Amino acid sequence: MPEQEAQGTQLATGIRKVTNADVDSIVELMSRAFDDDPFINFLVKQDARRKERMTRFMRVGVTRLTLPYGECYMTEAGDGAALWNPPGGRPHGIRADLSMLPTLLKVSGIGGMKRSIGAFAQAEKLHPQEPHYYLLAIGVEPAMQGKGVGSSLLAPMAERLDREGVGAYLESSKERNLPLYERFGFEVTNVFDVKDGPRIWPMWRDPK
Repeated sequence: MPEQEAQGTQLATGIRKVTNADVDSIVELMSRAFDDDPFINFLVKQDARRKERMTRFMRVGVTRLTLPYGECYMTEAGDGAALWNPPGGRPHGIRADLSMLPTLLKVSGIGGMKRSIGAFAQAEKLHPQEPHYYLLAIGVEPAMQGKGVGSSLLAPMAERLDREGVGAYLESSKERNLPLYERFGFEVTNVFDVKDGPRIWPMWRDPK
């Protein structure tokens, strides 16, 4: 999809779309924001190359899984970003899974690749089938967390979801983040424990 704004999209003050020129900065931002994330650290092999592996994983999330679909947003200050997939704009299926294997091998190592695939399979079983926006990730600079940056990124999308009458879905791997999502209408729909890994809270938002 082209990166120009979709028809009818209204961006809040201080929020803009991520462009190709922002990729490096967004990858580094997301790497810092998710440095302590239980699920990311479950996937990324914890060795001397951890930082490199983390950056590689985040780059794939930005450049392959979200940015091409035109729904990635960031603050003008560069201290937060939200990576979405629009309805029908989400890689899935055997071909998509196979294409991720080289990345998982480099990120998780040979031993961790199998458990990473299993974790994604667990999550995929619960993923809604009806059309929806999917929040793959929202990240905020560690020093700015808890200061409203996440809310500034979620608020305009919540209004848009209501205008369009479309649902939204996310998976949180941090229980402390649930109240933020709940303030914007998301509700926990399930809870599952990744095998040998962290707990995940899938959340769904109906349009208002």
